[in-house]
Amino acid sequence: MEPHYRRLLLKVSGEGFAKQGETGLDVARVGALAEQLKTLTAAGVQVACVIGGGNILRGAQSAELGIDRATADYMGMLATVINGLALCDSLEAHGVPTRVLSAVEVHKVCEPFIRRRALRHLEKGRVVVLAGGLGSPYFTTDTAAAQRAVELDCDVLLKATLVDGVYDADPKHHPDAQLLPDLSFAEVLRRQLRVMDQTAFAMCQENDLPLVVFNMNAPDGVVRAAQGENVGTLIHN
Repeated sequence: MEPHYRRLLLKVSGEGFAKQGETGLDVARVGALAEQLKTLTAAGVQVACVIGGGNILRGAQSAELGIDRATADYMGMLATVINGLALCDSLEAHGVPTRVLSAVEVHKVCEPFIRRRALRHLEKGRVVVLAGGLGSPYFTTDTAAAQRAVELDCDVLLKATLVDGVYDADPKHHPDAQLLPDLSFAEVLRRQLRVMDQTAFAMCQENDLPLVVFNMNAPDGVVRAAQGENVGTLIHN
């Protein structure tokens, strides 16, 4: 393959690690993602990956059950560590050197996130799996992905979701909704399109970080997005 980006950050939702409509881990889906990341690293692409935890626990949902919001968010951060370890194990089974770095320190199982250490791992060709969000409550993993992408000088943020991209209306309620393949940040704001949380979106816009929203279930979707193909929606300044 011919990589379009030198260094990228891939944001994967926790739901992408489970079978559709279920919770927990789907080993086959994790393995399929690991195979795509192996293809990227073999082509010389430096890959960082921010993992969600929604397949195990969502902080906002826990808060609705009466759990303190901050406590619920910390629980969600620990869920991302579980997913990060699963992805790390699958990557190494595919022969890809990997390191898990967490913003919430869990010394027994992963390294703490230190920017210069993460950069060194990337330069050595290791996939860097970033778990624990930002280590603080009230921030989503989308915000963590945008923050880490800027910190690590990534060329693009690839947001792997369970939808094909950004539509002009909610396709679940509007069957005639149209996929929008190319948008500017200003146009997204003007049309009030829902892409990611406002903090994450503003960080991408202010730091001129291109954002690609695509369906992780598309055949070789991650690889094709990394090649610069027209997969999903590209958002840029």
